[in-house]
Amino acid sequence: MSLILFCLVGSFFLALFKVFNSLLRRPHGIDLNGPDRGNWLSGNIIRLFDGVDYCVNLSEKYGGAVRLHGLYGEIVYVSDPRALHHIVVKDQQIFQEPEDFIVSNKLVFGEGLISTIGEQHRQQRKLISPVFSTSNMQRLLSTVYHITDRLASTLAAKLPADGSHSEVDVLTWLSRCALDSVCHCVLGYTSDSLSAAEDDMYTEALRSVGPLIGNLCLLRPFVLIVMRCCSPYWARKVLDLVTAPWIPTKFMRDIREMRRIVETMDSVSRNVFAEKKAAMEAEDMLCGDSDSIPSMMDIMLKANSALSSAKLTDAELLGQMNVMVFAGLDTTTSALARCVYLLAQHPRVQARLRNEISDVMKFSRQQEDNDIPSAKLPYDVLMNLPFLDSIVKETLRLYPSLPLMIRTATKATTLPLHFPTRSRSGEHTSAVTIPQGTHVIISILAANRHQGIWGADANEWRPERWLSSPLAVPPDTDILAGGEDAMSTSTCAPVLGIKDGVRFPGVYSNMMTFLGGSHSCIGFKFAEMEIKQVLTTLVLRLHFSLPTERNAQGHVKEIQWKLRGFHIPVVEAPAGDGVTPQVPLNVRLVRDDDFVW
Repeated sequence: MSLILFCLVGSFFLALFKVFNSLLRRPHGIDLNGPDRGNWLSGNIIRLFDGVDYCVNLSEKYGGAVRLHGLYGEIVYVSDPRALHHIVVKDQQIFQEPEDFIVSNKLVFGEGLISTIGEQHRQQRKLISPVFSTSNMQRLLSTVYHITDRLASTLAAKLPADGSHSEVDVLTWLSRCALDSVCHCVLGYTSDSLSAAEDDMYTEALRSVGPLIGNLCLLRPFVLIVMRCCSPYWARKVLDLVTAPWIPTKFMRDIREMRRIVETMDSVSRNVFAEKKAAMEAEDMLCGDSDSIPSMMDIMLKANSALSSAKLTDAELLGQMNVMVFAGLDTTTSALARCVYLLAQHPRVQARLRNEISDVMKFSRQQEDNDIPSAKLPYDVLMNLPFLDSIVKETLRLYPSLPLMIRTATKATTLPLHFPTRSRSGEHTSAVTIPQGTHVIISILAANRHQGIWGADANEWRPERWLSSPLAVPPDTDILAGGEDAMSTSTCAPVLGIKDGVRFPGVYSNMMTFLGGSHSCIGFKFAEMEIKQVLTTLVLRLHFSLPTERNAQGHVKEIQWKLRGFHIPVVEAPAGDGVTPQVPLNVRLVRDDDFVW
């Protein structure tokens, strides 16, 4: 035992040595202007978590490429459209996800899309992309119908019948709705977290994994070093040591909890995978009940079995299950919570949306006795409701679920800029030299609020801006060609998100919310459909407003959104603890005057 402990302690100090050795060789000398360095060791990068305003003001003050400082040296904070085109499209083979990000994701999720690079990533994406086709989304919408109806009915049952309001933490219920949607649609797994009194072990694990990843992100460099320096046997011994119950710190408790969650996710996903694979091999899948709707996993398994070569392994298919569920949970919950919160903030916008939905329901509803019909619109109608579409787009523009993303330059290169910025000496420059090993932060927040592209009111939530804009050009039609001027496009009429032929290389309405290029979010069509269906169902039956009740000390709850990887809503002190994620809103049943705007 003492020998094992000695080896484990030695591995720990080896990891420390590797980290500090890398600090001595961290990139420096990037010729860009930027704010003061901040802390001598960790730098000023931690200030990105100060909130949305800081992240946006950084680009407005210093330009589309800013020099920051972090634990591993100088970092380039990017929001310039031409620079982003090179990072995510033209030179994406140079700007790759950091190795510690890939390794950590592989340990948590397996060999899914966010854990692979290069040819393996390309092969996986080639198989998975057709799963998110429009025809598949149309079929899956009926599953989302039932889940969102259950959500609305569950909330309505908690409200007074006399039309008065009750305070409800909508974040909890939106999270349960998103969880049921991804479990049913992606896995074909019946989670039923909306109706269950308690979550089962699997759904509880899925709800916990996102926050824990955020808590443990600083551990990634050590994880990478252990995986590089130790065999699988000794790597597990190191894990056994750091998860030992006699180490009482919160950080170690989080590691133990993450280990338990990963084991739970792996166990359930393997069981679901084995069942589906057995059903497919027995030719039962998709051939039984004609009313059954195949899940994305069903479709993926069948497509993979039909390939004559370059098939994904079972490990890769399992990885896709975990990644797709995780990617569709916290991001969608964050976007939904922000949409509902903004509608509560803007009652006239809420009434206008309710009116639009009610009007279209008059043309598409069947004969029903209910005063308020179920919001089951055809897919094409749902996706093209003008004001609903503008609300979703404007919210995703201002508040992308993943505000920042990081890449590492695998070799030295030069990053061109469309809008000149300033060097250390104060001179204007239109290109930045990027040393090998430099971390580059893609600021989706700042790009989506770029006043040079989106206008002087880019920081305002104004859904109406989308109503005056013609349909956006097809996403990445010219960008994916990879030409030097591919980030520019010409149109015969002004299109929102394009200024003087310049646009960002995003796959969604000329914004960076779902990124661009071959690493863009593959499931954004499903996320958009789910968000629109939830809003349509809720707004038609329920009315939302900000909290008004005062506590014993006379304080009203005020919701603040913190930036911690995702946007995390909390109730500010003294009415709340400022830590617990929640969105308490006043909710009541809809009245006739709620349709007037």
